[in-house]
Amino acid sequence: MCDVCGCGDPAKVTIDVHRSLLEDNDHEAAHLRDHFARHGVTVLNLMGSPGSGKTALLEATAAALPGRRLAAVSGDLATDLDAERLRRAGIVSRSITTGSACHLDAKMVHRALHLPDLAAAVDRADFFFIENVGNLVCPAIYDLGQQANVVVLSVTEGVDKPLKYPVMFERADLVVLSKIDLLPYLGDISLSTLRENVARIRPNLPLIATSARTSEGIQDWLAWLAQQHATSPTGSTVPSAHAHHTH
Repeated sequence: MCDVCGCGDPAKVTIDVHRSLLEDNDHEAAHLRDHFARHGVTVLNLMGSPGSGKTALLEATAAALPGRRLAAVSGDLATDLDAERLRRAGIVSRSITTGSACHLDAKMVHRALHLPDLAAAVDRADFFFIENVGNLVCPAIYDLGQQANVVVLSVTEGVDKPLKYPVMFERADLVVLSKIDLLPYLGDISLSTLRENVARIRPNLPLIATSARTSEGIQDWLAWLAQQHATSPTGSTVPSAHAHHTH
């Protein structure tokens, strides 16, 4: 029995299974990345806890960039509420309902891109935001074909989150500290301590402090987006011989 099921050596079996799952996901993500590159779309994976302010950040982004073409998918266990908010803000958006899954994977994103309205919008978009499921653990592991990872961290979550969930911050390209308008009401929360704890996990990781309510820091966020867009692949990536079309 142990030789068959692997219980005699659980560490080895766990690693093999995990590697296989990630290899399948990475293969799918590579196809997505090629597709996005061919269309010149800047793709960002937006991660953070439930209630950290991911949707609010995108709403503020849409309000500040009325001339930009924006598209998004919102990962949610059970509802379409976040996608509805983004549509009201002017972002072409669809929900990916995951049920019990605590993250998005590349196949979920791929399936969403088969939806006609979203597919057309993404191919024409300047930015495609993948608003991941609210979670500070699982989403960090899965490649979705994105250009960069953004972690949204609310000041209301406390200063210890980077230390408690280091993998999320190790894999981030930017931390957006949200809800800083609430700092005067959070006497035990120190912005400098938050910055220090992020730096302890990953030195020199960029951090932008923002408030979607007051628009503080939003221009810095937009400047970072512009930099990402300027360095996006422009379609020079050549798909592999086994690549299939995303749509």
